[in-house]
Amino acid sequence: MAAHATREGFALERLFIERLGAEDESAFFTLIDALKATEVKHVIVPSLWHFARLPGFQAAMRDHIEREIGARLWIVQGAKTP
Repeated sequence: MAAHATREGFALERLFIERLGAEDESAFFTLIDALKATEVKHVIVPSLWHFARLPGFQAAMRDHIEREIGARLWIVQGAKTP
């Protein structure tokens, strides 16, 4: 993730990791709160599968980030490395 961010001209600032069984708020909602509280407008994810396993949920989460929050979602999966 850090190499991809650097290659694309970004600096990796925070990672949001979902911990199964944790009583905390989900990583997705923590990410959304962070986007609302900062000027950050770019989000890098390994794949949409990291949001949800069902394509409909993936699309809804991507749509929320891009349309509701106004951030750009970058998906690393399939990205070529030099």
